[in-house]
Amino acid sequence: MKKFIFLLVLCGSIQIWAQKPVFTTAKVNAATVYFNGAELSQTASVMLPVGTSEIVVKNVADYLNENTVQIGAPSTVTVLSVQFTQNYLSEYEIDENSPEIKKVKDSIELVRKELSRIIVDRTSHTKTIELLDKNQQVAGTNTGLSVIELMKLVDYYNAKRTDLNNALNNIYERENKWNATLSRLNAKLQINTEKEEKTSNGKLILQVMNETAGLINLDINYLTSNASWSPFYDLRAESVTAPINMMYKAKVIQNTGIDWKKIKLTLSSGNPNQNNQAPILSAWFLRYGNPNYYGYTDDMLKMNVLQSKVSGISVTSQETNEEVANDGISDYTKISENQLNITFEIDIPYDILSNSKAHSVALKEIKLPATYKYYAVPRVEKEAFLLAEISDYSKYNLLTGEANIIFEGMYVGKTVINPNQTSDTLNLSMGRDKKISIKREKVADKSGTKFLSAFKEQTFTFDITVRNNKKEDVFLLLKDQYPLSTDKDIEIELLESDKAKINTETGILTWDLNLKPNETRKIRVSYKVKYPKDKVIDNL
Repeated sequence: MKKFIFLLVLCGSIQIWAQKPVFTTAKVNAATVYFNGAELSQTASVMLPVGTSEIVVKNVADYLNENTVQIGAPSTVTVLSVQFTQNYLSEYEIDENSPEIKKVKDSIELVRKELSRIIVDRTSHTKTIELLDKNQQVAGTNTGLSVIELMKLVDYYNAKRTDLNNALNNIYERENKWNATLSRLNAKLQINTEKEEKTSNGKLILQVMNETAGLINLDINYLTSNASWSPFYDLRAESVTAPINMMYKAKVIQNTGIDWKKIKLTLSSGNPNQNNQAPILSAWFLRYGNPNYYGYTDDMLKMNVLQSKVSGISVTSQETNEEVANDGISDYTKISENQLNITFEIDIPYDILSNSKAHSVALKEIKLPATYKYYAVPRVEKEAFLLAEISDYSKYNLLTGEANIIFEGMYVGKTVINPNQTSDTLNLSMGRDKKISIKREKVADKSGTKFLSAFKEQTFTFDITVRNNKKEDVFLLLKDQYPLSTDKDIEIELLESDKAKINTETGILTWDLNLKPNETRKIRVSYKVKYPKDKVIDNL
């Protein structure tokens, strides 16, 4: 008797677990995108009976971190297990097509069957005509036929050939009409399919215990690695007396397998793989570190970093305080900052398709007060650069990224914004100005080599010519340099610097030039290097 009861209980439990799974489709409501990864928030509804059920949640990301899956359910529902898969096969899999799509597909199937019958008729009539033609040739070679028999054969051939040709023409017309119908149905199917949201292959299999039958709402959250974003900027300046209008933007890319339609989008500079261990404070020791200077690809900016501050005559914009735009996209973006990351919460619903293409998202409009100056290092680049200095830049929550430069209504190129530096002023390169001509030439009759017993003495003389071809005054910060020695056998003497400011620690020469329109200025630099003649200096 005990064995019988045990078998009944066992069979009952097997029947519960063997019942049909319940299918539901998840919808994306919100996404928090990190530099490498994203946290998706989805919802789903499902009708559940009392007891244990298996729920198959379709339309989750193709790839996700199973350990990060969190399921929110009513208190009457207990989630027993969660499993992620891409290869869920079941005889209970429901039809994913909408009724409209199914209707079109059924029509396409009927048309294809009719076309198959037409092709059979066409082939049959074509073969019959070929056979008739061959028999006519055989009959024509048979000289035993009388004239009457031959005439009867000809009449039969003409009549039969005409009937077959007419029938074949009708078949071709029917085939063309059905092919046209098939094309229209395929086009309709393609249009309807394009209107549908892209669904993924990912599925979550949930084992749940439900206390009350009815409609259950599920909140699903998890991390996926197939999404990212990067900041970039548009910098616009009308003149060297106007502030910079900055549009703070983001490029968002996702390939999760799900199209994000009308979602609440949040961008974060944080790390999605955060540690869930509660933090413990320990002693806080300060230490020195090496500042990282990157993002400046021009050698003239690299030389600029050698100095603690770039000095010189400059033009200051008429704005004295920053002005953050109070209208436009800024009203829809909430920016939060802590010690580790910056978060942009966007109130405008966004569509981000799963196609691995960059989607532009506007974050904030900022008006930056700037101090402008022209800058040139003809030893490295024989062109002048326009620099914009931004003070107290940390308040703008800038992140490292590329920037498009539009100056005086024209696109002039790209630069890199790097807020991760130690100086209190952010230098933005606004591009080259070809209206300032610069030439650096070696003066041959003032340069040369002499041999003095055991030493070689080389003299170098350069003329730097600068011309302002603009219609307004130009304030130019000009730099050059002479070499320095770390070897006592190498003697260096600066012969001529043309009233430059000399930094003896770096060997950098600086001139502050105020050039009138169409004015040309010539500056001479000369230095002498003396070293043992049996030695070679490879970077002189």
